[in-house]
Amino acid sequence: MAMAVLLRKVWGSVLARAAAGAAPPEAFAAAASPHRPQAAGEYGSLGALDVLPIDVLAQILRLLGPADAARSTAVCRAWRLLASDNGLWAFFLRLGPDPWELVVFAETHLAAGPALHPGLYYDSSPQLSFKHVYTRRAVVPGSIIVDGGSGYCKYGWSKYAAPSGRCATFLEFGNIESPMYARLRHFLSTIYTRMQVKPSTQPIIVVLPLCHSDDTESARASRKQYKDTLYSVLFDMNVPAVCAVDQAVLALYAAKRTSGIVVNIGFNATSIVPIFQGRVMHEIGVETVGQGALKLTGFLKELMQQRNITFESLYTVRTIKEKLCYVAADYEAEKRKDTQASCEVDGEGWFTLSEERFKTAEILFQPQIGGVRAMGLHKAVSLCMDHCYNSEVFGDDNWYKTVVLSGGSSCLPGLSERLEKELRELLPAHISEGIRVIPPPFGTDSAWFGAKMISNVSTFTEAWCIKKKQFRQKTRRNGPSFVNVW
Repeated sequence: MAMAVLLRKVWGSVLARAAAGAAPPEAFAAAASPHRPQAAGEYGSLGALDVLPIDVLAQILRLLGPADAARSTAVCRAWRLLASDNGLWAFFLRLGPDPWELVVFAETHLAAGPALHPGLYYDSSPQLSFKHVYTRRAVVPGSIIVDGGSGYCKYGWSKYAAPSGRCATFLEFGNIESPMYARLRHFLSTIYTRMQVKPSTQPIIVVLPLCHSDDTESARASRKQYKDTLYSVLFDMNVPAVCAVDQAVLALYAAKRTSGIVVNIGFNATSIVPIFQGRVMHEIGVETVGQGALKLTGFLKELMQQRNITFESLYTVRTIKEKLCYVAADYEAEKRKDTQASCEVDGEGWFTLSEERFKTAEILFQPQIGGVRAMGLHKAVSLCMDHCYNSEVFGDDNWYKTVVLSGGSSCLPGLSERLEKELRELLPAHISEGIRVIPPPFGTDSAWFGAKMISNVSTFTEAWCIKKKQFRQKTRRNGPSFVNVW
């Protein structure tokens, strides 16, 4: 009886797909399975289906889908073996909403949680049970992700393809003189109101901003104070579980790395953050350059005013920067080229720029052009790499040679190529060999997508989240590390 039901289900599925004009099973690329038997007898007797090749039976299971494939394990031992095939469940995972390579990276590198990473780089382990992964990921609850960047906050559902909303960061909410607890609560309450969701219904991932980056006792205390205040606010709002991860770490995860250097061009400053296996290496040193996206926009504004180009607001200038500006591979050579280009800004018409297009971003490498007394970006990154090399903490000279860019202004075309070129020229061969600069893998939303990757990992709730009871017990055990002031 069970076999008859199964066959009727298969035939109905085939007819439905044929009527809809769906691609035949052969059109689907099967996921790799190390040892796939070719004869049905190797699985045991399938009755009348013994005459069918194993590949056909595998395609039948793919047509059935994950729910019915799982149910087919109750038919007999042979179907149970077929339906447990690793390649079958890898196929189902490939059909899911998340890119396959991100799924494998997350499950092989992030499933253990923030305290442990099994490897330094991407490694698709053949030991991974994709059926187990699929089953666990299917029941992971949807989470709210809040990425409070230095300029703009991105928020949305972890199951969505992109952030659903953007707003000013919490520093823009309320009185700057208010206690940190009150400001955070006002900010997070605003996010929940805009998303029209009750805090008690879903876990939340909060992206921690880059602040207090020194390796001093005061800076460590400030970081802990901020994190504990954040937990206190959220648990007072009855959030069931909280995950808080550093912004730079999430940007690195989005690039499928757990170790490297993240260059985050923020709103007011640029941070160069060394990270080893998911941990910010404050003891090595986080370099900070005192110019960011706001300075770039302000410098473009000055250049436009010098040419008597009129505009309504700084927002207009920022839009023009995003549409027309780029980083020159060779600044002096670029000045001899015809680089004129135009763009349209809604409500204000067309704007035409020439050398302003590449001169704007050049202050990242030559700050003196814009009247800024700061270290050039390439020099700050090379200094960080030199510190990583001299630390000799891990006996590995390669972990810091991957540089990942993040932040809105890091999306400027040509930045990754120029930075890599400058680093190779500036650093000695034993450090510069193997350097790779990666542009933001998800544009301005890289940290948000890093959080999304964590939120969908099969062990998210157990490995990455802290619950109210755990937090209260830890606070009672260690004593409160915060007061309702900053």
